[in-house]
Amino acid sequence: MTASVGAPRIAGIEYPLGHPLGEVGDAEGQRRVLQAALQVLASVTTPGSIVNLPFVWQKPAQKLEKSTQEESPITKLCKRKPWLFLKLLSGDIPAMPVGDESSV
Repeated sequence: MTASVGAPRIAGIEYPLGHPLGEVGDAEGQRRVLQAALQVLASVTTPGSIVNLPFVWQKPAQKLEKSTQEESPITKLCKRKPWLFLKLLSGDIPAMPVGDESSV
């Protein structure tokens, strides 16, 4: 999905939704992921490049906090109003006042 919106370069990681840098409380692991992502931004110059970071999630998915398994607000919105997903992919994202998600 990130590639479809025209990101100039992507540092991908196979971590569960809601944990883009790693486990809660693992400052050292999060630092390593962030440093690797910044290295991708600094070194990759080819537009559209996708680099998969070499990190592996260690815990089984069922061990995650219950709150992290909840769908993101944007996923819920796209399920309620699927036509908005196409707008998202095209980059046509309307401005929305904070706290006004119900009007979309």
